[in-house]
Amino acid sequence: MKYNITLRKLFIIPAIAVTTLLFSSCNRTENSPGWVYMPDMNYSRTYETYSKNPNFADSITMQPPVKGTIPREMIPYSYGRTFDEQVRAGKELVNLLPLKTENLQQGKIQYEIFCSNCHGMAGKGDGYLFTSGLFIAKPFDLTSDIVQAKPIGEIFHVTTVGSVSGLMGAHGSQINPADRWKIAMYVKNKLSTNL
Repeated sequence: MKYNITLRKLFIIPAIAVTTLLFSSCNRTENSPGWVYMPDMNYSRTYETYSKNPNFADSITMQPPVKGTIPREMIPYSYGRTFDEQVRAGKELVNLLPLKTENLQQGKIQYEIFCSNCHGMAGKGDGYLFTSGLFIAKPFDLTSDIVQAKPIGEIFHVTTVGSVSGLMGAHGSQINPADRWKIAMYVKNKLSTNL
């Protein structure tokens, strides 16, 4: 009999302790997180991106990048949007990608995404934006002798910074350099042969 009382006490005491702990951990305020062990990590003292900031002279939290810095793995494009710069780019820029079927197929995919709306699927300048009347100037026929006679560097350059006339916009911020080279390869090697 004495043994049973002791056994009950062993189970009752932990049960009361656990119940007390559970009820004491409940909080009536729903907005309180309870105990915070690392307040500096829970309650950040940082400024929001677009908030005012007294630490800077212009009171803006999101500061522009330091002048002259560039994003990692980005090589600045050193050619301007003039005819002379276009010719210079054609002479100086060299495509390091091999002329192989895989690159031409990827160039075709990129061409269809970025170029066919204006230049058309066959490159004749009859894309939807022109045929629908949304764009009044007819885009260049990329299969013409004029375009096909240009060095591949010029096609890459125009894709990057846009045309000298300003009718074609720059695509350098939308298409990475490798894909621009693939588009130029596709224009030079596939559009003219209609393969």
